[in-house]
Amino acid sequence: MPSETPADLLRRHPGAIIQPFKGVWPRIAEDAYVAPGAVVVGDVEIAAEASVWYGCVLRGDDHFIRVGPRSNIQDGTVIHVMLDAHPTIIGADVVVGHGVRMHGCTVEDGALVGIGAVVLDGAVIEGGAMLAAGAVLTPRKRIPAGQLWAGSPAKMMREVTAQEREFIAFDIRHYAGLARAHRDAAREVAAL
Repeated sequence: MPSETPADLLRRHPGAIIQPFKGVWPRIAEDAYVAPGAVVVGDVEIAAEASVWYGCVLRGDDHFIRVGPRSNIQDGTVIHVMLDAHPTIIGADVVVGHGVRMHGCTVEDGALVGIGAVVLDGAVIEGGAMLAAGAVLTPRKRIPAGQLWAGSPAKMMREVTAQEREFIAFDIRHYAGLARAHRDAAREVAAL
């Protein structure tokens, strides 16, 4: 990611709260989108074409947070870390639904975390896996690649279907287009 001044970073994301923690500023790719009202603090890296939506909080203070290319973090999600033990790492092409809570966990490429789900310390969602809406993935649990888990605590339900894999790919494309449109609208308002 190219270096830029904090003023440039703030100008690119009007209405978002982007601030350093202990001198470490978030690093946000030029074509990533952070919505107005989102909060991004400290050691957070948001890769190319990723999007962080309205009302999200990404707090990289006790450890780091990484959001991979084209991943979307939907409205009202809170992402934090576990002090000196577990960062939160989100791979490429990941869908994180509305109102998700993630704490010191890893979500690998092409996975989906359903609306309102909770993913706790040391948990891993492997590539192409899905955690259902409202599910709770307890500490240190691992969802193997290509499986759908649901419930509280989450348990394996079945394999992810071809239709569900297609939905994840569609959602990634859809949110990339939405991010471009919302970014343009936010900049238009900021220019008034």
